[in-house]
Amino acid sequence: MNRILTILCFCMLACSTGFGQMPVSAPEKVNEPFKVLTEGKKITIQSKPKIKKIMIWTASGHRIVEDHNLNENSWSLRINVNENVFYLMLELANGKRYTKKIGLIN
Repeated sequence: MNRILTILCFCMLACSTGFGQMPVSAPEKVNEPFKVLTEGKKITIQSKPKIKKIMIWTASGHRIVEDHNLNENSWSLRINVNENVFYLMLELANGKRYTKKIGLIN
């Protein structure tokens, strides 16, 4: 009886692990029309289309900078916050928005 119960449990487990699951594909890599360069605590953004807006905040949610109506191809900032992980939201002149996680070294 134990052998039958064990085989039944094994079959149910084997069937349930593959049943109803959709294959997951890797997310598509988006070709970004800008580059984020870091050197220590300095962030530089270079973009082919003009940069319209930039917002940078810490991983804990504190806003570091928010610049509007820049109309520049290059932008730099030296971060003086004692954190290493930041998020960038960038809006270009063509209206497209991008977000990116940035890691800095002390």
